[in-house]
Amino acid sequence: MSRSRQLPSALTQVVEIARRAPLALFLDFDGTLSPIAARPEDAVLAPAMRERVARLNGLCPVAVVSGRDRVDLATRVNLPSLIFAGSHGLDIAGPPGSGIALVKGEETRPALERAEEALRIALAGRPGVLVERKRLGIAAHFRQAGSLDDPGAVACAIDDVLCHEPLLERGAGKLVLELRPRVEWDKGRAVRWLLERLTPARTGIYLGDDLTDETAFRALRDREIGIHVGRDEVETAATLRLDDPEDVARFLESLHAALSSNREPRP
Repeated sequence: MSRSRQLPSALTQVVEIARRAPLALFLDFDGTLSPIAARPEDAVLAPAMRERVARLNGLCPVAVVSGRDRVDLATRVNLPSLIFAGSHGLDIAGPPGSGIALVKGEETRPALERAEEALRIALAGRPGVLVERKRLGIAAHFRQAGSLDDPGAVACAIDDVLCHEPLLERGAGKLVLELRPRVEWDKGRAVRWLLERLTPARTGIYLGDDLTDETAFRALRDREIGIHVGRDEVETAATLRLDDPEDVARFLESLHAALSSNREPRP
């Protein structure tokens, strides 16, 4: 693993990246396309960022890969021509007519229903702890929690639920713990699955800021490009870095300019 501060900036590598066209671009949402919000429902995609993503989608396929529910993700991005992979890649859908569709872990939904009820009861008295239900997962956010004991309480509550729900497993992100279907699938596998279905063969570029994005960085490390978004010094399998969503915006703008100068229309 490499430390993010030791990685070269992706902004210095744009021309070289564009030379590896045809490309496929994979983007996380929270912390990458949009700044992290205190509450998940408060996250907004800026119109200028939406425009950058839309223009790049005219030159290469673009997929947004997130822990968010796919429908919520697609609604916030509001670009129907993109590919959306929600619930950490468990729920994938391409634009109409693309033939791209995949759902993993659907059989665990009854277990998720029971787990949601149990988790809400267990965490009901904790101010600032937010339980978020998704189609294929449950997230317990403690970003707004005031007590240092809350992360431990959330972890204990999730572990208690797992004792009764063997079809589920624990996942972790930035200031959030999750219950997910226990299936051999993650963002990395989702990205590889998509790359196998995009023609012609493409170089994948993945931008993400969270722990869950590391599976994608590892899946792409040998042949493609992983870009860690964040200023913190963290261990990452990415090979390049960007500091924040503002850096992401500059990178996307520069990548569009470089690809356009190559005058290579999207197949």
